[in-house]
Amino acid sequence: MSNTHLYTLSLKWIGNSKLNSIRNDRLYEIAIPGKPSFKGSADQTFYGDATLVNPEDLLLSALSSCHMMSYFYVCRKNNIEIVSYQDNPVGTLQVNPNGSGQFSKVVLKPLIKLKKASNFKLAFNLHSEAKSLCFIGNSCSFPIAIEPIIEVE
Repeated sequence: MSNTHLYTLSLKWIGNSKLNSIRNDRLYEIAIPGKPSFKGSADQTFYGDATLVNPEDLLLSALSSCHMMSYFYVCRKNNIEIVSYQDNPVGTLQVNPNGSGQFSKVVLKPLIKLKKASNFKLAFNLHSEAKSLCFIGNSCSFPIAIEPIIEVE
């Protein structure tokens, strides 16, 4: 298996600059080969359509799901059976006076239900290993905190 993997997609602007609404020029469609396409927009704060995903949503989604996959991997290696997993991450976006901006932090808040109580402490500690393995997290320049809540079935 190669150590390098390429990912591609097609982003197409579908807005209309001739309409007199700033919201109309913020629309796009993303097509990923072999997967359903979807429409997106800017965040509503930045004159986008609140009913569509925005780049900030996608970043938070990518980070949360990548951490989950990394966590599942380390749990599987340690024979920890997960019954359910849910995350409610919070990302803080800092907008600068010049109009630029960046995420200043993200807090992942996974709620995990385990099959066995004997795995509780290890399951909690494996979040740090999962964090070190997460491709998306390793690509981010802002702090990422993990505040797991672990329950037993």
